[in-house]
Amino acid sequence: MFLTYLSFSYFAADPAPVASSLCVRYTHRAVVITGGLLAFSGMSLGFLGLNMVWMYATTGFLQGLGISFSWTPAISIVSHYFSKKRALANAIASAGECAFAFTFGPFFQWLISQYGWKGALLIIGGIQLNICVCGVLMRPLASSCLLEASHSATETPAGNGASGMDKEDKSPITHKTFNWMLVRRPEFVLYAIFGILAAMSFFVPPLFLVPLSYSLGIDESWTASLLSILAMGDFAGRLLCGWYANLHVTKTVHLLTMTITLISTSLMLLPLANNYLSLAIFTGFYGFFFGTTVAVHITVLADVVGMPDFDSALGLFMLIRSTGGFVGPPLAGLIVDMAGDYRAGFYMAGATLILSAGFLVTLDQLQQRKERGSWANIKPEKSALPYPSLHLLKLQNRRYQEHDIVV
Repeated sequence: MFLTYLSFSYFAADPAPVASSLCVRYTHRAVVITGGLLAFSGMSLGFLGLNMVWMYATTGFLQGLGISFSWTPAISIVSHYFSKKRALANAIASAGECAFAFTFGPFFQWLISQYGWKGALLIIGGIQLNICVCGVLMRPLASSCLLEASHSATETPAGNGASGMDKEDKSPITHKTFNWMLVRRPEFVLYAIFGILAAMSFFVPPLFLVPLSYSLGIDESWTASLLSILAMGDFAGRLLCGWYANLHVTKTVHLLTMTITLISTSLMLLPLANNYLSLAIFTGFYGFFFGTTVAVHITVLADVVGMPDFDSALGLFMLIRSTGGFVGPPLAGLIVDMAGDYRAGFYMAGATLILSAGFLVTLDQLQQRKERGSWANIKPEKSALPYPSLHLLKLQNRRYQEHDIVV
């Protein structure tokens, strides 16, 4: 039942474009509150436990749909709130996942032992109802495109000041639509392919880490601590990488490429462990580098598509990336069965990540080529008028002529 719940919850991530389009049409606050109510309803109705089909529809699909409606807007609005410190803000916000993995696993087991699985579902539903409280605290903001345009609005004449204020006061959500045409942009396509390959790899280590430790003869009590080490390394990696990205020393896509390379290296070295200590060290390295990747990959998406299309891009990216999450674990399991060794799954995950890093390099080359092309188009325009004063005189004459026509 637990595996079925996870499968249906991840399946419900596919409505991410729906959640993003609702954010575009309405507000992030409204969608998050709706997601909290759906998650609470799914877990509360699961308390009835009528039959397995009922559990699939409630604790699986309905609750997973609520999580999707809550997670997508929450990640999106953080990127809207912050511009200069966007990477650090995303890292801190996503660090809650690590606290959840480290704390709530034993807590859920305690709930089941004290109140039974039905009572545990009802209590967890009540906890998820607090998502609505978080949604209420999400103050609606103007979209990033209008926030950036507000700087140019301050340069307008005094007579147009009132109209500029009216534009800022109006909610921009009603003037936006979900941009499905992002799938035609080469930059987004390259980044989406990277997301598919990365998702194929990220879900493999947690699945095969415990069986690998059992195959090495490690005691069960020590094996359970490996997941805690993974969560702690993940937490440290997110915060540290978010802080480093905030320094703007390295381009975010370059930083992401470096972290993906380090993850693949740690996955290739992890199967070499032959005892608990070495396995714990490699697990910590993997968790740390995984956290660094999670800290910046949303920021890179915002840099690739721009903030005006970020909500649409996030929904499409989550939908496309989910295919890798479905394909990766079964493919790794097939490879493990064929090889007869759990190490093969880690090698497959590392090789897939190396391939995904190649798409990031291609994306960076494409962006640099476009930047060079834009600079090449600007320079001839500047050289067309060797005397800037003559250009200013022409602009003034043109303004006088327009003023005479208006008068």
